[in-house]
Amino acid sequence: MRHNKKRNTAFIYESLVKELTRAIVDKDVQRKNTIFSLIQECFVPSSPLAEELVLYKTLLETKNIQPQIAEKLLHETKAAHSKLDSRQVFDAQSQLIARINKNLGGDVWGNFVANYKSLASINAIFNTKTAVKTRVLFEQAVIDAMAGGNATPASAMKPIDNLTYRSFIEKFNDRYHTLLQEQKDLLNRFITSFADDGFELRVYLNEELRRLKTILVNVTQRETTGTLIKEKTAAVLDQLEDLRKREFVDADLQKVLKVQELVQELSTHD
Repeated sequence: MRHNKKRNTAFIYESLVKELTRAIVDKDVQRKNTIFSLIQECFVPSSPLAEELVLYKTLLETKNIQPQIAEKLLHETKAAHSKLDSRQVFDAQSQLIARINKNLGGDVWGNFVANYKSLASINAIFNTKTAVKTRVLFEQAVIDAMAGGNATPASAMKPIDNLTYRSFIEKFNDRYHTLLQEQKDLLNRFITSFADDGFELRVYLNEELRRLKTILVNVTQRETTGTLIKEKTAAVLDQLEDLRKREFVDADLQKVLKVQELVQELSTHD
């Protein structure tokens, strides 16, 4: 079985998220706006692609449940997917693929997506043309993953396009790879904030700004040599306090990313 990643709604979404992350890090405002518009327009709630994406995420993100419940969840998810209008999904994918190729270029399809094999497995489960034996193997692997068991067995995953997967690894964006974990967390929440009107982003920022502020206050209190460091730290604290009191906008993203990096350096040299 060959996996057509361009007909995998979840893969398309993850590739756009990765491309958007790169554009934000590179400060490419025009490209960032283009990608963000694509995601907002094509994955708007109740749209064919958004509905299918929810089903992918249901199987992908559910963890640590009983095997019987995992099996039932898989059954219900497959049933829900069978009720989607396959023609509408196909047409929506075709339109999005065309817009990506025209406005962003073919390099988007080379983005490394860490959970590519899992997405391909779920795609095979949803695909009615998948051989029965192959589908059963993938279904059991997904059930095991949701139940907290081992990840998809290598033997089950070998039919997936391994050459394509290895090429993704080779093309992995080094700049994104070197980001701090907290920077990745911020970027991911910022990118997906349109889905819940920014609720999860605001919750995350509330905790993250408090964490950054606490560390910087401690640095100020223990710094005894040179007033310059204290002055700069105080200026950063003022910026964090300003961010906490008002609505978060796109321009603020770079500010928080820089403060996260600064705090990491201070902690390293502590």
